[in-house]
Amino acid sequence: MEWEVVIGLEIHAQLATKTKIFSGAPTAYGAEPNTQACAVDLGFPGVLPVLNQEAVKMAIKFGLAVDAQLTDRSVFARKNYFYPDLPKGYQISQLDLPIVGKGQLSIELEDGSEKIIGITRAHLEEDAGKSSHENYPGQTSIDLNRAGTPLLEIVSEPDMSSAKEAVAYMKKIHSLVQYIEICDGNMQEGSFRCDSNVSVRPKGQKELGTRAELKNINSFRNVERAINIEIERQIELIEDGGTVVQETRLYDADKNETRSMRSKEEANDYRYFPDPDLLPIVLDPEVIEQIRATLPELPNAKRDRFINDMNLSSYDASVLTSSRQLADYFEAVLVASKNQDPKLCANWVISQLLGALNKASLEITQSPVSAEQLGGLLIRISDNTISGKIAKQIFESLWNAEGKDADSIIDAKGLKQVTDSGAIEAIIDQVIASNQGQLEQYRDGKEQLFGFFVGQVMKASKGQANPAQVNELLKAKLAG
Repeated sequence: MEWEVVIGLEIHAQLATKTKIFSGAPTAYGAEPNTQACAVDLGFPGVLPVLNQEAVKMAIKFGLAVDAQLTDRSVFARKNYFYPDLPKGYQISQLDLPIVGKGQLSIELEDGSEKIIGITRAHLEEDAGKSSHENYPGQTSIDLNRAGTPLLEIVSEPDMSSAKEAVAYMKKIHSLVQYIEICDGNMQEGSFRCDSNVSVRPKGQKELGTRAELKNINSFRNVERAINIEIERQIELIEDGGTVVQETRLYDADKNETRSMRSKEEANDYRYFPDPDLLPIVLDPEVIEQIRATLPELPNAKRDRFINDMNLSSYDASVLTSSRQLADYFEAVLVASKNQDPKLCANWVISQLLGALNKASLEITQSPVSAEQLGGLLIRISDNTISGKIAKQIFESLWNAEGKDADSIIDAKGLKQVTDSGAIEAIIDQVIASNQGQLEQYRDGKEQLFGFFVGQVMKASKGQANPAQVNELLKAKLAG
């Protein structure tokens, strides 16, 4: 039997506010346990929540970025459940009237085509604390620093049909929330995490299969692995005569398996009701327009500009706009190189710089080579001061902090390219005189020896002869 996969994602983006959503407690990461939870976060009697206006503005910003409907009057509700890291016994969230309604986002598939993924809603809520089971054997420790941290839960339509599509969508949301500066996207710190709803159905069937929710996955790699292993589990289960149970499952990355946590709750299990301590959020159209004016150039618009105005390939433009920091770095290189050649800049940023960063496990913001340094290096390639091969040596020197800029390294190491035709001809004459046997073979028709002569000339010039001139002059000399 052929199967179809149906996937929807619930992404939790921690909003980049300095204080919590309903209190003035700080949200900074890494503080000592239970030092950043105030009386409001802890649910002490008599305290009242006060809504953080910045969290509302950030939610509106996201809604505008995904062309979503904004709810004129949205309401907070209490989601009731008991868990040790939820001191109030309920979570303040939104149910029927979320601040952001239906929107959409396009993703790029592996074959280069685009697919529209629907966004069902995005609602504001507070985070719970954190339970740890490894600190004290046989006991659970609770850190309530995260309690009350503002989250935007972004719920997609079940529009994805493979793990790769789900990862592409998650990456797009991850990039977008950083572009509009509402979330730092730090997955290691839990600022950006994902729940995946996965189901399968026979191909052609309209009715959705029973779904399982994979909880709190915090890396792109693990999202793909978890979804694929869950798809396999569900198909094997059905084909063996069993049935899929609607439940919440945990993904174990070490064992690469999912296992049951609890049966999947319905909304009525949480006994939602409007929070009596919080007034509805009523959006002012003037404020919405003010927020719209602060939106930066969004990833898709930036990618289209790179393609149309700079003649970059769709692939290059997509890579360069995958994060705002990378796009900004590229454009800074372009400025520093005096707009010499966008394609040359793109090639060096993607191949040389990103390759070195990946090898060193560094982010673009941690690059040892600044955009100004790389731009200066590219100027010297464009004006033929150095060859591409020598440029790679200089890049390595810049990476290792062996000079402040390309020019200082070129001067210190005597790497300026030889462009004097007379000097290059003299080297060629010397190489030909030393390789008479190869010369005869070349002239007898063994043309592949041309590469041998080029290599010998470049070796004799210590890599400093202009390659284009070498090729031109060598062809004439070898032809006699």
